[in-house]
Amino acid sequence: MPREKVVNDQIYLKKQKINIFVNIYMKFKNLFIMFDQRLDRSISFFFKNYGKTKFMVAMSKRLQVLGIEKLFSKGPKAFIYFFLFYLVRDTILYIVIPIYFAKVTTN
Repeated sequence: MPREKVVNDQIYLKKQKINIFVNIYMKFKNLFIMFDQRLDRSISFFFKNYGKTKFMVAMSKRLQVLGIEKLFSKGPKAFIYFFLFYLVRDTILYIVIPIYFAKVTTN
């Protein structure tokens, strides 16, 4: 009989620890959602679309429909902004960040 009590107490303590972590996670999640809603869901949009802005997503769709030449002829200024945003974003994501982590992780 004492063995069962010890096992049940250990299970109860583990459940309590899990509940504490779940409560902390839920509070953090609710705070994040409130903050994100104040910013018009822009943080969650940014993460869902891999760092693209709403402008970049709209231009990507137009690029797929029209093609590069027609998109450029419709609005060269918007096309240049779109190209520069992609260039800066991809440079940071695929060149700058990996070089930084390589320097940090090596001597």
